[in-house]
Amino acid sequence: GDYPFLKNASAAPPVATDFDYIIVGGGTAGCPLAATLSLNYSVLLLERGNTPYGNPDIESAANFGKLISNIQGNTWFSPVQSFQSQDGVFNRRARVLGGGSSINAGFYSRASDDYVSRAGWDAGMVASAYEWVESVVAFFPRLQQWQTAVRDALLEVGVGPDNGRTYKHASGTKVGGSIFDEAGKRHTAADLLQFANPNNITVLLFANVHRILFAPPVPGSPPRAIGVVFSDVLGFQHQASLRQVEGSEVILAAGAIGSPHLLMTSGIGDADVLGPLGIPIVVNLTGVGKDMADNPANAIYVPSPNPVEVSLIETVGITNFGSFIETASGSQASLSQVGSLGIMAPWFRSEELVVKYAEALNNLPVRTQQILGQAGVILQKVDGPSSKGNLTLNQSNIEDNPLVQFNYFSEPEDLYTCIESTRMVKQILETEAMRNYTYTTLPETILNNAELVGNLIPTRLDVDTLSEWCRNTVITIWHYHGGCGVGTVVDNEHRIIGAVGIRVIDGSTFNSSPGTNPQATVMMLGRYMGLKIHQDRQRAVR
Repeated sequence: GDYPFLKNASAAPPVATDFDYIIVGGGTAGCPLAATLSLNYSVLLLERGNTPYGNPDIESAANFGKLISNIQGNTWFSPVQSFQSQDGVFNRRARVLGGGSSINAGFYSRASDDYVSRAGWDAGMVASAYEWVESVVAFFPRLQQWQTAVRDALLEVGVGPDNGRTYKHASGTKVGGSIFDEAGKRHTAADLLQFANPNNITVLLFANVHRILFAPPVPGSPPRAIGVVFSDVLGFQHQASLRQVEGSEVILAAGAIGSPHLLMTSGIGDADVLGPLGIPIVVNLTGVGKDMADNPANAIYVPSPNPVEVSLIETVGITNFGSFIETASGSQASLSQVGSLGIMAPWFRSEELVVKYAEALNNLPVRTQQILGQAGVILQKVDGPSSKGNLTLNQSNIEDNPLVQFNYFSEPEDLYTCIESTRMVKQILETEAMRNYTYTTLPETILNNAELVGNLIPTRLDVDTLSEWCRNTVITIWHYHGGCGVGTVVDNEHRIIGAVGIRVIDGSTFNSSPGTNPQATVMMLGRYMGLKIHQDRQRAVR
């Protein structure tokens, strides 16, 4: 991470020029994209956060609960930016080099072959791009007692076949990859910058991009992006401009929240939304911010009579009814649930209550905390999902979180999937494999304090009870996507429809979340599109 091309944005000149590519967002897609393009072109990568290197909360798996549960650190220097969707569910955005790969639970799994085919990607280039990513950031975990028990329980209830250890996505039970190595050290998309040409790339940290700049309009020609305006941590504004040659581009890789948000503040979006806010319309593109989705998840707290390891997501069951069943264990797994407040209906959740619950947990006797922390969490996540929402502006200021609504469980098939998954988790808890890690009768210490750490399995499993339970306990595991869909906002080459010199390359272009965790595919996409762009430019020269 000691890259010579990392600089603080406050050291940048007021005006910087002659870049072949300006990439907005040094995240999961932006880092591999920048590294790839820099091999042949001059690249400016703008990241609004700090470096992940040297931050123990980011680098150590043992500190994940502390990292992701912090909702009060919304400063320039906090790698996690919290927001609460209009649904009431607490969510997180990355504000750090490496993006979501610097703050997530680390699970690494590719998209299915069918997903790649439906996206229209070249399968050979995709496989090569995945391998390029995996040469640096992907590892297989060494399963310990809790993860082994859940794996065996999934097979016992019929989530087969046993696919062993694999990065590939296939129905059944598997042990996936992780971006944490065996020592528990995180490896992020920022590590892929080691492949960059250091003479062709500049990475500016604490660079908050406010808007995209366009050339003066030419009658009969589409708007052409020529640069960006960004501010540094001191509040000073800077301008970066593209080299005025064919093929130079501004590329948004700011994620499913950041990219549609920046398009809107720059005048690309629905004129009926932007006009009342006084934003000049550059391209009237009604699809910006539409079809936002977040895979609804529900977590079940499983206190254990026997010790369990500290583990993040390692084992997953990919069911035949559209659900992924995953697990984590140890005190940090419970702590991360406190930050989500999934123990109460979304419309009651607030930051004040998160603080209240965290303080109540910390004030318990140490022995009680230890008993509560000796537990696992089994999560179910709805594949897809079918339910869609939207993103719109709160204000025209890029520093304000936009308003996002995901409409969790608004489509009945998503609710059906949650109901079936919850019933399957009940079966899992009753297997022989889980016998040493579940109580026959819960101790009073757990019964009296369980609400501080999570939801126990529902006692009734009828449709009406579980429908209400799914809606009331819904949380996120941060796999939101959409807002810049292919065919509505960008074309198949990720170029903005109706404009020139601007693309979006990140999870905002996905119509569903790839695999059980999208980060592998987002990193792959950065590499893949970097190679495609280079190939296209070379063909144009010939």
